[in-house]
Amino acid sequence: MSDRPAVHSPYAEAAQQRDADLLGMYVFLVTEVMLFGGFLSAVSMVRVLHPQEASSAAQHLNLWLGSMNTAVLLTSSLAMALSVQVSREGKRRPTIIGLCLTAALGLVFLVIKGVEYYQEYREGLMPLSDGIKPLSKPGEQLFFNFYLVGTGLHALHLTIGIVLVAGLVWGVFRSRVQLPHRAVTVEIVGLYWHLVDVVWVFIYPIFYLAR
Repeated sequence: MSDRPAVHSPYAEAAQQRDADLLGMYVFLVTEVMLFGGFLSAVSMVRVLHPQEASSAAQHLNLWLGSMNTAVLLTSSLAMALSVQVSREGKRRPTIIGLCLTAALGLVFLVIKGVEYYQEYREGLMPLSDGIKPLSKPGEQLFFNFYLVGTGLHALHLTIGIVLVAGLVWGVFRSRVQLPHRAVTVEIVGLYWHLVDVVWVFIYPIFYLAR
């Protein structure tokens, strides 16, 4: 087996190929930042235009579960960062362990979020909930609808991230992703994972903490 990574056309050097891979991911991440940035700007405008209604709606969110999920995602980012580091050193087993931990924590986040959604459904906060509707004012309903869209979109991105990490675990385990030659693959998935975590870091305060 060659000690040098395979270089594909049109690249002349491995470093050039790696930089191109990362650049493509950075461009994709910029589009994601634009998506979530526009959404969070709209939520901020709702808080400015309807401060009392937004604060009233935020009181119905489970701060404890939101805080727990924040800790879970931050820990998953640490696990991913360590996975990237050991992948650069060519350590397959630690890389697999770190990636498995990252995916597991992502699943824990989704389970906790599912519990939170269920509680909100029981309280009549969801659009299709039966019984008494605690949110009667238009500003309250608008804020909570933004919350559902934002957290739902984030959960979708996180689910994609979990699938990517699981596929990466399989690739490293089967030696289809050679380390350290293809450590850039781990880096690219890591960048996506960190973006999802950063998005939550903004979602958490704008919905849960600004009461």
